[in-house]
Amino acid sequence: MRGKKKRRINLPDCRERFIPQLCPKKRYQIAKQCEECIRRHGSVRSFFSCGTFRLKDDFAIYNREVVDVSQEVSLNLRSLAVLLLSTTAAFGQNVVHYTTTNDNVKYLFATAEPVLRLHSGDILDTNTLDCFGNGLRKPGDTLSMAKGDNPLAGPFYVEGAEPGDTLAVKILDLQVDGDTGVGAFSPGFGALSGSHYTPVLEPPLKERVWFYHLDHKDNTATFKALDSDFSVKIPVHPFFGCIGVAPANGEARSSIVPAEFGGNMDSPEASVGNTVYFPVNVKGGLLYLGDGHAAMGDGEVAGSAIEIPLKARVQLSVIKGRTIEWPQFENDDAIMTVGAYRPVDDAARIALTELVHWIHRDYGLSDLDAYELLSKVAKVHFNEMVDPNYVVVASIEKKYLPPKKKP
Repeated sequence: MRGKKKRRINLPDCRERFIPQLCPKKRYQIAKQCEECIRRHGSVRSFFSCGTFRLKDDFAIYNREVVDVSQEVSLNLRSLAVLLLSTTAAFGQNVVHYTTTNDNVKYLFATAEPVLRLHSGDILDTNTLDCFGNGLRKPGDTLSMAKGDNPLAGPFYVEGAEPGDTLAVKILDLQVDGDTGVGAFSPGFGALSGSHYTPVLEPPLKERVWFYHLDHKDNTATFKALDSDFSVKIPVHPFFGCIGVAPANGEARSSIVPAEFGGNMDSPEASVGNTVYFPVNVKGGLLYLGDGHAAMGDGEVAGSAIEIPLKARVQLSVIKGRTIEWPQFENDDAIMTVGAYRPVDDAARIALTELVHWIHRDYGLSDLDAYELLSKVAKVHFNEMVDPNYVVVASIEKKYLPPKKKP
């Protein structure tokens, strides 16, 4: 291997000469990314505005000048980066595109005619609407203008997925699709409001709507108080509020419900760098996506996050013969399990029991040893307490676990 070389290129050089060499089909688009993507995904998909990155084997085949894996290319693109759209010929992965609109969304997690069929390993490039169907855009707009509650993209059918399998959804990229987010509460909804099942004598809170300006440059959303001149910036962390599959036994569940099939889990864990695992209940799995969030506090106590539309890229894979009962998350550092039920202590019991089972099955500890270990190092995240079921995610860092058993 030759020694390290550095080559500085400007934006015109990058677009006119360097990119065509790396991607002969010239399939690329402008997008914002950061260097963290490399560490999360293990392969280079982007040229980053935040500095220098190391070329990986993925690109070595295209240009003899940059064949050395150790070679670094320094870029001075402060606000933009080039995101290569991988093709089957280039990376052995097929990218399938789908456009979501108010005319093709669903409002149920159910067995339905798929909008698209994919193969295991395919990458889905799509968009989602916000929980109001993108109906609230400016001050003065009211909740009556919402197109519906949590419109969903999908369902997406994955060939070869059968009941008893697991559908793995690796979240590759999420971008806020717009410059405005929405927060709101409405009568009868929210952790501190009375409802049909938790009635109170006080009159319900009146509807209120907040709009958040999204600054893509510094990756923040600005909260502005309605009753004073106070404002504060909030870091943006995009994630799917809704992600799930068709339920078992022919059930159809509202897009506001979280349960064994996933659904409206409002889990910040459904974000870039994480893989979500779902039990396959029907042929094809039938994946649904929606309800993008830019930021959300634990509990989602007032009933909404900073609600946004998303541009999304996810990779779908079928794990044959791996049977799970509830959704799971995983990244390089931790494994996480979901419990969704009321009361919240039962949701926590579900999540922790599932985590014990996962540790026993994949890492070899006995159930009781895993139980004791979790008592010392587990983390329990209270995701939301406003939906028909409350959601808890239990996790353990992999550094506390034995080596994973070989399949």
